Amino acid sequence: MASQESHLTATLLTSILAAVLGSLQIGYHTGNVNAPAKIIEEFFNHTWRARHNQSIPDHSLTLLWSLSVSIKDFGALLGSLGVKYVADSYGRRNSILIVNCLSVVGAGLMFASKASESFEVLILGRLVFGLFCGLVMSLNPLYIQEVSPTNLRGAFATLNQVSFATGILLGMVIGLESVLGTEHYWAMMLSLSLIPALIQYLVLPFCPESPRYLLINRGEESKAEAALLRLRGRTEKVFAELEEMKEEAAHTHTGVTIHEFFKKRSYKQPIIIVLIVNLGSQLSGFNAIINYSTKMFQAKFEEAKYLTLGVGAVNVTFTLVAFFLMERAGRRRLLLTGFISIAVCNLLMTIVDSVVYLAPGLGSLQVLLVFCLISAYELGPGPISWFIAAELFDQPGRPIAMAFTSMLNWGGKFVLALLFPPLLKICGEYIYLLFMIVALLAFIFTWIRLPETKGRTFDEIAEEFRGAESILLHNKPGFNTFT
Repeated sequence: MASQESHLTATLLTSILAAVLGSLQIGYHTGNVNAPAKIIEEFFNHTWRARHNQSIPDHSLTLLWSLSVSIKDFGALLGSLGVKYVADSYGRRNSILIVNCLSVVGAGLMFASKASESFEVLILGRLVFGLFCGLVMSLNPLYIQEVSPTNLRGAFATLNQVSFATGILLGMVIGLESVLGTEHYWAMMLSLSLIPALIQYLVLPFCPESPRYLLINRGEESKAEAALLRLRGRTEKVFAELEEMKEEAAHTHTGVTIHEFFKKRSYKQPIIIVLIVNLGSQLSGFNAIINYSTKMFQAKFEEAKYLTLGVGAVNVTFTLVAFFLMERAGRRRLLLTGFISIAVCNLLMTIVDSVVYLAPGLGSLQVLLVFCLISAYELGPGPISWFIAAELFDQPGRPIAMAFTSMLNWGGKFVLALLFPPLLKICGEYIYLLFMIVALLAFIFTWIRLPETKGRTFDEIAEEFRGAESILLHNKPGFNTFT
């Protein structure tokens, strides 16, 4: 344990906490539109009436509100296209600082929408903020993984999800009518993400750039050494890690185009793993619950919004559990446990939903199952889906892999936000069976294909994939957490 503790320096901790302020902002804007929806819809109506001397038609209002909520995820999908360019051109740390201005502009526009009496300004603000989401949810794990020591890499990458989940809970609380989700204060409520954005501008410039970026991408060995010394605090650690980076640099070609990324033989297996793990996470029901929990609970409970706060609290609690388990249990075991638990929860939710009209008391069991599903998601699939790509690829492929991750994650969220209401109408309670099938497929694929990455250097992981696509990786000695 002593060797692990010696890795933890004040500079390393500050760098990681400064980086995750970005995901705190994203979580905040994910959680804060649920409770005050009616008040903001009334603002849309009032603006329409002032312009056209009549109320906005119901179907137009529904469409406008759906657009306002989902435009963030669409913006994130677009933003993720820029990850490789900014990460390779400006460095990991500088890129986070550059894209942070999108958050400031987005929050400023959302705040200005009330004073300017324009719902278009609000929608534009959420679109700009969405661009920030798509970039930062890839840049953060990229930076965190490249500055972290091998034995703490997964735990620190999970802090990104802890921060995101904390932001969701904060957004839910501040969005309540008893706090700032009121007719007078909703615009101010939307602008509060400016506080972590400004703190990031004050702290992150004093944190070191990724040493891997400096050495492998830029060839600046002395700068990489200086950055490592600040992060590790001990010379012997720096020497060993520099050697490992040089080893990786010797195996990699500088720069990979998007076309080369998808054609390269050694990348094929990791690409499929990233695809299945991310789509399995996003399409197994968690996002439907986060987006529509208030509506789901409203049908059965008076205090639906407080149950929704419970969803937020459980979310935070289990991301913290994942943080502490990540380096003990390993990525593979947590993913497998998460996927199979999600599948079981979805099956039980289908059964309970089918018979709830016969025994109304089962409504409480439904709430418990929702909480269990969220716990299972945050225990493994939630945090790991965001950072596993950074571990499975070498330095040239890593930014494209993270952009790919971001597109899959935000694309999955966008599709689910769009399709869940109509699917719920068509399938009723059987919609959870669709989620169950997705979780089961992800479980089976993870079991067969995913190698354990805990405690292995980036070069060791990349070595497993070089020209070895035909080998079932989990059968390799020492690569399976269950052995």
